Amino acid sequence: MDIQPFFDFVRESPSAFHASDALCRRLEAAGFLPLSEREPFALVPGGRYYVTRNRSSVLAFALPQGGFSHFQIVASHSDSPVFKLKTNPEEAVCAQYLRLNVERYGGMIMSTWLDRPLSIAGRALVREGGALTTKLVDFGRDAALIPNMPIHFNREVNDGYKFNPQVDLLPLYGGAQAKGALLEEIARCCGTQSENIAAFDLFLYNRERGSVFGTQGEFFACPRIDDLECAFASLEAFLSSKPEGHVNVLAVFDNEEVGSGTKQGADSSLLSDALFRICGAMGLGDEAARAAIAASFMVSADNAHAVHPNHPEKYDADDRAYLNGGVVIKHNANQKYTTDAVSGAIFAEICRRAGVPVQHFSNRSDILGGSTLGNIANTHVSINTVDIGLAQLAMHSCYETAGTQDLTFMVRSLAAFYGTQIETRADGEYALR
Repeated sequence: MDIQPFFDFVRESPSAFHASDALCRRLEAAGFLPLSEREPFALVPGGRYYVTRNRSSVLAFALPQGGFSHFQIVASHSDSPVFKLKTNPEEAVCAQYLRLNVERYGGMIMSTWLDRPLSIAGRALVREGGALTTKLVDFGRDAALIPNMPIHFNREVNDGYKFNPQVDLLPLYGGAQAKGALLEEIARCCGTQSENIAAFDLFLYNRERGSVFGTQGEFFACPRIDDLECAFASLEAFLSSKPEGHVNVLAVFDNEEVGSGTKQGADSSLLSDALFRICGAMGLGDEAARAAIAASFMVSADNAHAVHPNHPEKYDADDRAYLNGGVVIKHNANQKYTTDAVSGAIFAEICRRAGVPVQHFSNRSDILGGSTLGNIANTHVSINTVDIGLAQLAMHSCYETAGTQDLTFMVRSLAAFYGTQIETRADGEYALR
């Protein structure tokens, strides 16, 4: 699979708001119709629809022509660790510089953000026609940079220096004359005057383009691989699949990197609301809706850790993943990942039939790992769920690395998942057809 369309998607998605917009534009181009959560769902068999929440989360679904017994869902997330501008971000320094006051969003590797060309993107609320209207903002230029201290004044920088985000990680934006320039540039992006900007959610982002490297082009690096790679792959698979006997669902949530506990996160009612409303609009009563949901299956798609070439000792001796090794099924005894024998076996069998290689990942028992949205979403929609991802290096860096072959593996596995009818015959008994 050509990696360039993914690079293009990343360039279109400097923030979760832009990623949501890019997804919606692809869905509409494929014939999906927008719905509003504030209006009744009017659905027809064979119809294809999508709904957004907060303009940063997207949920799309494709109905079969006939009846359906359950839902098959792939969930990923639209956000990445970044720096967010505070409400009053401009700060003058020594009457010579203008820097921006920012705070961390998510758990990034802070040092990777220094000495890189950064821009600013997100959304603004604009007073327009007697209402407040959301506008996407993207400066689209090298707008800021977080400069390192010279080693002469920071001799500890190579010896485990601890960065202070309120001191070391504030970006340089302009000279002394730049006071007020930020709001003016936001207004220009919105096609309005600065006095019409009511509020904004803006973030720094890395403007560097994706690059392919390795002796045979086997690796690539770009910003926001976690989790735009899974969001892109799930969309590709979703658009290429036609459901029969079940409803295919694509869910891309915001705010996974900060715990998902928002109205648009996996810990919200978005997924459960949508599933029950789909059932109701298609004539299923409460009992039938609950039965359909209970028979459903979800893939939580969020990237996995590849063995680092400089620190292989940090990884489990047996359950470890490598770049270009195929889709990774993630396991954790404490349910940081939701995979169990049932969900793992079902998804591995789908991959086997599709000819997709599978790897298994568990952390070393003496090293704590991360978590993802699968177990959080399960508290609202309790269904069989497998946690998967693609192996990558430098997770939560400003510029991450992955394998060029793996994107094809992910698209093939998810297309096979959407195209397989997972039949629940009894609790603990399943058939794939």
